[in-house]
Amino acid sequence: MSKPENETDDPAVLRHDKMIATLNLFGAIGIFLAFPFVMMLGAEFFLPLAGAIIVAIALVPSLEWLERRGLPSALAAAICVLGFLLAVNAALAVIVLPASDWFIELPERLPRIRNNIAPLIDLYANLQEFVDRSFAMVTSGPIARAEAAGATVPSSVVDLVATSAPSAAIQIFFAILVIFFLLAGWRRTRTRTIEAQDNFDNALKTARVIQNVVSATSAYLGTITLINVTLGVTVALALWAIGLPSPLMWGGIVALFNFIPYVGPIAAALLLLAGGLMTYDTIGMALLPAAIMAGFHLIEANLVTPVVLGRRLTMNPLLILISLSYWGWIWGAPGALLAVPILVIVTTVFNSTGLPQFLDFLLHGNDIDDSKDTATP
Repeated sequence: MSKPENETDDPAVLRHDKMIATLNLFGAIGIFLAFPFVMMLGAEFFLPLAGAIIVAIALVPSLEWLERRGLPSALAAAICVLGFLLAVNAALAVIVLPASDWFIELPERLPRIRNNIAPLIDLYANLQEFVDRSFAMVTSGPIARAEAAGATVPSSVVDLVATSAPSAAIQIFFAILVIFFLLAGWRRTRTRTIEAQDNFDNALKTARVIQNVVSATSAYLGTITLINVTLGVTVALALWAIGLPSPLMWGGIVALFNFIPYVGPIAAALLLLAGGLMTYDTIGMALLPAAIMAGFHLIEANLVTPVVLGRRLTMNPLLILISLSYWGWIWGAPGALLAVPILVIVTTVFNSTGLPQFLDFLLHGNDIDDSKDTATP
């Protein structure tokens, strides 16, 4: 049987091919190991860029809806960006201003907190000195400085940019511009990317991958946002019913923190526990806000979210934990907030191209086999 034309027994050619493959492999490993440290050192550039790309992808369906109604791309992009900024501004107004008031009032409410946890302190008498020292440090440290700076708490996106450090203000402005220009040039960029492929099959594959990424990302973020806002409103109504001050702020915190799986709800419950200890005079009532939040979250996580998201948008919990740890390590809390959307994009690309083929393309430059029918995850 004759050998294919692309195979050879020439030892020199075989050694050359193995050397190239080995160099590609070590290069890929080096990039993989260096990637997190590059992202960490360049966080001032890569973090707002990553956030802007994710937001822009999520806004693409809205952009296309406006374009189908005859609006120019630039105008449609401007409307999408304005709507996003209005939503962020509303979140700041609901959460930041009341939260600053709670933070400033913390020194005055420390005695109430101490009275509520007095039974626990009595059980663990050796913690008394630690609690006293912690209360004194909080009262004389950051809280005192916060009281002096209380008048400068941002109440809108404009205030946030104006009161931020120059580097942070530049990052925010940069992210907004990236979102606008990505949306304004979306149709042209997508068309050029597809037309740049060397054959029809690759063009079809590229178009499918782009569409799958947009559909999965926008569907996930849109659905999760709706679920989290509904959860926040429900918790806010329940907290209003029991008389907890600033229920909208607490509902906004619950909704925002719920974007971070596993860790976010725990942090929100701990904050509500602190709020209850600051507000009520009995330990039972002090525990009630956190208990309410935990109850609603259990219903949302185990009944509502699985039904609404469905199997198509459900991800492996282990992958979610790995993504949270990885991006949280690189970028801290903002990285944890972006971890799941990044995971959605990466898994969608892999599911559309095939993981082994994708890695083969990275290492050897071979064409991606389009014989396998793919679907949106």
